Amino acid sequence: MIEALRRISSRRRHDRAAAEHTSVYLSTSLEMRDVGRMEDDAIVHVIDDDPSMRRSVESLLRSVDIVARTYESARAFLASEQPDLPGCLLLDVRLPGLSGLDFQSQLERLGIGLPVIMMTAHGDIPMTVQAMKAGATDFLPKPFRDQDLIDAVAVAIERDRVRRIDDQELALVRERYALLSDREKQVMAFVTNGRLNKQVAFDLGLSEITIKIHRASGMRKMGARTLPDLVKMAQLLKL
Repeated sequence: MIEALRRISSRRRHDRAAAEHTSVYLSTSLEMRDVGRMEDDAIVHVIDDDPSMRRSVESLLRSVDIVARTYESARAFLASEQPDLPGCLLLDVRLPGLSGLDFQSQLERLGIGLPVIMMTAHGDIPMTVQAMKAGATDFLPKPFRDQDLIDAVAVAIERDRVRRIDDQELALVRERYALLSDREKQVMAFVTNGRLNKQVAFDLGLSEITIKIHRASGMRKMGARTLPDLVKMAQLLKL
């Protein structure tokens, strides 16, 4: 069972690497919006009902210059004010009240995008499999090695940094897309789905030169240097 979990974790790392490899690179104006690698401080939120575990983890992370905040329950975390910084949740599977698994299942609905690392006792391995399938970035069977925790936290924080960059990219693309006229949006949808200018002209009952004008105007507003750039933006928008 442990080996199965490790395979799940390995696949997730592979998927993250592939996602980063195919991430969208927008125009210079996007770069000027500071969507490069964020250098903000990160915070690890440790949720565990065991006070000694909370103190131990907080001390370990502090020793490698990582800020940690600790909570005795998921409800305590939700009741606290959270800074808008990269980080992750270090979450015990078994918690009083709202369990770790139940809390994890509610994160999306609550608008919490922080990656989750599950901590578990050996007997909770089947529950951890469920957590990994639900999107947890890693699992740490108790007792775990210090380095395993540090490594898992580093991966989760980096994943959150990438997510935040992706969110900024998407917000900017949506902002630019809203500036397009209805006709420019039509043309963008056609050309990013592989249609040639003359085919789009026929479909819309317009001249080819008119399509070229709308296409050029749309690309300028979107900040797309090339058609592949525009295609990537359309994929982000799910056109």
